[in-house]
Amino acid sequence: MPVVDYEKYCKMLDNAYKNHYAYPAINVSSLETANAALRGFAEAKSDGIIQVSVGGGAHASGSCVKDSALGAISLAEHIHRMAEQYNVGIALHTDHCKPEKLDSFVYPLIAETEKRRAKGEKNLFNSHMFDGSELSVSKNVEVSTKLLELCAKNQIILEVEAGVVGGEEDGMNNEGVSKDKLYTTPEDMLEFYRALSKIESGRFMLAATFGNVHGVYKPGNVKLKPIILKEGQDALKAEYGDDAHYYLVFHGGSGSSKEEIEETLEYGVIKMNIDTDTQYAFTRPIVDHMFKNYDGVLKIEGEVGNKKVYDPRSYLKAGEIGMAERIKEACNVLRSTGKTIFG
Repeated sequence: MPVVDYEKYCKMLDNAYKNHYAYPAINVSSLETANAALRGFAEAKSDGIIQVSVGGGAHASGSCVKDSALGAISLAEHIHRMAEQYNVGIALHTDHCKPEKLDSFVYPLIAETEKRRAKGEKNLFNSHMFDGSELSVSKNVEVSTKLLELCAKNQIILEVEAGVVGGEEDGMNNEGVSKDKLYTTPEDMLEFYRALSKIESGRFMLAATFGNVHGVYKPGNVKLKPIILKEGQDALKAEYGDDAHYYLVFHGGSGSSKEEIEETLEYGVIKMNIDTDTQYAFTRPIVDHMFKNYDGVLKIEGEVGNKKVYDPRSYLKAGEIGMAERIKEACNVLRSTGKTIFG
């Protein structure tokens, strides 16, 4: 089916919140990884979110161009076409965008959607993320408010971040951040809601941090405190009533235990970003291919090699399958398997 529209995307998020499951949000940076995401969701019979980061967009545009927005547009257009071949709902999202990248990434993508809408076409992306975690909370809220006003006019959902996700990903290094910033306070969460809930037709997701760290670490190195999410939801209901709630996003989930992930689903997490694990799942079969076909992928001692095994299609296909299998595993853990609302 086509990439979902605004109404269908809202229905996806509402249904996930109501039924305590979440969508894997898969970062892609190439046609192969985009196809792997589509395959994984379809085989799991799960709706899902495919997202492009600043670095992913730059990679997709080619090493000579390095245009994040142009690469993201190219990937999005491919996914729009290919999604029609599958029977699950797919939403398109952009991942972490720091303040200094807004003018070269998010704003051009919103402008592209505005041009499409003017011609009666669908939005290019369904949602965008602004990562203002390096700013003060008040400044973060200020920029987020202006962004949501623009997004609301174009039926785009905005994801914002309160607190800092530790670790390193996509060229952003937060490994030395103060530990107290890894845990969002209920008051910080409320500050976003007070401002953003005032915007007419504005819908937003909140990435609150509870010890999350990008990357994979040995057991015991990451101290997750999912109860922070419940405390934030409880504070919101105390101030605005029982019907008020956040749509929460779980960043830095690679390596988390099944129990920790399931706990967050009970507190309103409806989206979980997955990048590190799917990168490895894509690369591992390619490594196997190279080891097993060492004398075929290289022209050694005057030999000609074996075109069947050095043809990139042979090992990229293996990477696609490996990544799709990891996405199916994520759907199982996040309880979205078999729950497409469009089949």
